[in-house]
Amino acid sequence: MRKAIIGRKLGMTQVFDENGVVVPVTVVELGPCVVVQKKTIETDGYDSIQIGFDNLKPTKVNKPMTGHFKKAGAAPKRKLKEFRLEDCSSYNPGDIIKADIFSVGEKVDVSANGKGKGFAGTIKRYGNHLLKKSHGTGPVRRHAGSMSGASDPSRILKGKKMPGRMGGKKVTVQGLLIVSVDAEKNIVAIKGAVPGPKGGYVTIIDSVKTVRKEEK
Repeated sequence: MRKAIIGRKLGMTQVFDENGVVVPVTVVELGPCVVVQKKTIETDGYDSIQIGFDNLKPTKVNKPMTGHFKKAGAAPKRKLKEFRLEDCSSYNPGDIIKADIFSVGEKVDVSANGKGKGFAGTIKRYGNHLLKKSHGTGPVRRHAGSMSGASDPSRILKGKKMPGRMGGKKVTVQGLLIVSVDAEKNIVAIKGAVPGPKGGYVTIIDSVKTVRKEEK
């Protein structure tokens, strides 16, 4: 059965493995999450569960969402996420999901909204090279340069790498290794870097590549 949970990125640190080698890890608070809704093929056309994370004051929730949480017998949550798992029948509204669903040595896929960098040019956004610093280039050496041909195609093609907003989009890193699990504090240490800012929400599921390999 595949597993999924919502958490919060706490920051990075380092630990030592059994051979005394330094391992950089990201510390993530996983849950506790509560199952808020359960969808079935009979009622919704597909199987899935909706889980919530991070308690929210009831005064900050509108009436429709208040009824939604009340139906599940759960406190209002700030973050909601729906997952389509293979065996959703084993979950029921009100069930609690904690960090102990994962164990040391498992590989997971981590998704989060990356850090927003604001408006950026093509040099920073896409890594385009600079223009010449001499021979009449002038003060525009960080510009994009030529856009398109003058006679053919006489227009800028779609997908042209142009200046614009950088970052702030969903980023997924696959195959990260779980180094340690603290079931009491719901804290997990994941090897390597995890997308998103410190304090941001992250979604963790079983590694897709690992699951497919086991199925074969």
